[in-house]
Amino acid sequence: MTKEKNTHNRWLAFIVLCMGTLMIVLDTTIVNVALPSIKADLAFTESTLAWVVNAYLLTFGGFLLLGGRLGDLFGQRRLFIVGITLFTLASLACGFANTQYFLIAARAIQGIGGAICSAVGLSLVMNMFTKPDERARAMGYFGFIAAGGGSVGVLLGGFLTSLNWHLIFLVNIPIGVLVVILSIILLPKGQNSTSRHLDVFGAVTITTSLMLAVYAIVNGNEVGWTSLQTIGFLGASILLMAAFLWIESRVKAPLMPLTLFKLRNVAVANIVGVLWAAAMFAWFFISALYLQLVLGFTPLQVGLGFLPANLIMAVFSFKLSAMLVMRFGIKKPLTVGLFLAAIGLLLFTRAPVNGNFVTDVLPSMIFLGLGAGMAFNPMLLAAMSDVKPTESGLASGLVNTSFMMGGALGLAILASLAASQSHQLMTSGSDQITALNGGYHAAFLVGAIFAALASLLGATQLRISKTPPQH
Repeated sequence: MTKEKNTHNRWLAFIVLCMGTLMIVLDTTIVNVALPSIKADLAFTESTLAWVVNAYLLTFGGFLLLGGRLGDLFGQRRLFIVGITLFTLASLACGFANTQYFLIAARAIQGIGGAICSAVGLSLVMNMFTKPDERARAMGYFGFIAAGGGSVGVLLGGFLTSLNWHLIFLVNIPIGVLVVILSIILLPKGQNSTSRHLDVFGAVTITTSLMLAVYAIVNGNEVGWTSLQTIGFLGASILLMAAFLWIESRVKAPLMPLTLFKLRNVAVANIVGVLWAAAMFAWFFISALYLQLVLGFTPLQVGLGFLPANLIMAVFSFKLSAMLVMRFGIKKPLTVGLFLAAIGLLLFTRAPVNGNFVTDVLPSMIFLGLGAGMAFNPMLLAAMSDVKPTESGLASGLVNTSFMMGGALGLAILASLAASQSHQLMTSGSDQITALNGGYHAAFLVGAIFAALASLLGATQLRISKTPPQH
C-alpha cells in the first residue's frame, strides 16, 4: 500500500514539473507570434526586435549550467520553486512593459528563471524515477510536453495577440502561482550536496561574452561593422571567452568541464546543436515576420500557420523519434532530420510577396517539422553517448546550453543580415514589402546552410559505437 502511495505521489509531483516545463515552453513559442505586434507598439527596429527573443535566450543559456549547480548545492526542490517564482514575477513585468528597455530587461530575468526551472526540473525527474522502464516513460511524457507545448503556444499566442500582446505574458501568472503552491506540497525534498564550490566567475564571463557578441552583431548595421563600437564589443567578447576557458581549466568545480570536449561525440553534438539552433530560431523568428508583415496574416493566422510543424514535432517526440533511434541508431535520424530541415528553409527562399500558404509556406513547415522532430532527440543522445552515466546530466546540460547560445547568436546574425539586405534593396529602389521579403530570403538561405552543415557534421564526424563506452 505504501509503495503504491509513493508511486502515486511521484507521478503527481511529475505532473507539477510538467506544468512548469509547459509554461516555459509556451513562453518560447508564444512570443514569436506576437513579435510584429510588439514591434509596432514599442517602435522596435527590424534588428533590435531580435533582443525580445535574444535577451531571454542569452540568460537562459548562460544560467542553465549554473542553475543545475545551484540545485545540487541548495536543493533541487528549493531551486525549482525559486525559478518558477522568478519566471512568474518576470512575466508580470513583461505584461506591463511599455518601453523597449523595460521589456528586454524583464525578458532577461524570465530567462534566468526559466533556466533554473529547466536545469533542476530534468534532474528532479531523473531522481524521482530510477527504474529504467519508469524513467523511459517519464522522459517520453516530458519530451511530449516540451514539443506539444510549442503547438499550444503558437495557437494561444495568435489568439491572445489578436486581443492584446501583453496577455501572452500575463497568462503565465495564474499557472505560475498554481505551480508554486503544488510544488511546495508535492515535490520531494531530497538532499543537498556537501560541496559548496560555485563557479560564479565562469557564469559571469561566458554570459557577458555572449551578450556583448550579440549586441555587436545586432547593432552592426546601424553603427557600422568597422566602427569602434562594433570592433570594441567583439574584441571584449573574445577576451571574456578566453577568460572563461582559462577559468574553467583551473577552477575546482567548473561550470563547463573542458575535459568533456575531449570526447568526440560530445564535441560534435555541441557544434551540431549550435548550428541547428541558429537555423531553427531564425526559422521561428523570420517566418513569423514573413507571414505577418509580407503576407498580411493576423496573429491568429500566424499561430495556425505554425501548427502543422509543431504537431509533427510533438508526434515525433512522443513515439516516432524513439522508434527511429531503436531501428536505425542515432546517426541516421540526426543526419536525415537536419537535411530535411535544410530543405524546408531552402524552400522558404522562394516564398513570394503575394505567396499562398498551401503552396509557398506549408511545404516548408512540413519539412521543418519532420526535420526538427527527427533530429532533436538523437542530437541529445549523441551528446551523451560517450559519457559515463554519472556525467549524462552534465552532458545534457552542455548541449542544451550550446543550443540556446547558438540560437541567440544565430538569430542575431540572421536578423541583422535580413535588415541589411532589406536596406540595400530599398536603397536600390525596391518597395518596402519587396525589400523586406528579400531580406528574409537572405536569412533563410544562410539558415539552410547552417542546417546543411550540421547534417554534414553529423554524417561524417559522429562515431556511434554499438557497445557502451568504457572509462
